[in-house]
Amino acid sequence: MTIENHITIAAPIAKVWAVTEDIERWPNWTPTIEKVTRLDDGFFGAGSSARIKQPGLPEAIWGVTAVDAGQSFTWETRVRGMRMIATHELTPTDMGTQCTLRLTLKGLVAFLLWPMIRSKLVQALQQENDGLKVVCESTVQSHDTDRARVPG
Repeated sequence: MTIENHITIAAPIAKVWAVTEDIERWPNWTPTIEKVTRLDDGFFGAGSSARIKQPGLPEAIWGVTAVDAGQSFTWETRVRGMRMIATHELTPTDMGTQCTLRLTLKGLVAFLLWPMIRSKLVQALQQENDGLKVVCESTVQSHDTDRARVPG
């Protein structure tokens, strides 16, 4: 069972990636994450992991399984008998960057709960993408404004 959410962000892909891979700051801009603690140091890549607290769920360890630096990453966890796989994928567009969030749930518990949790998961992906858009576009706009004020 998989859901997706797409949004176009008026910011360059490098900016959106920088915000996306800075996972410890996610609680600052999305209500879907209460707390993130990286469990390793350095480069965010395959093998990286983080302890994440989300509303209504127990803390979970998310492990990065794949990264295409600057464009996408996939990570997964097991929560309440479900395997959850999340992908964050960025694509450059004429208007900036398209962000696709994809969440796949596997397992018997996921199958049984899907009718009850699907709409909440759809809403969560939308909230996450909306928050990413706001933070990336406001940062880009503030930098544009700062550049406009700098005497040439």
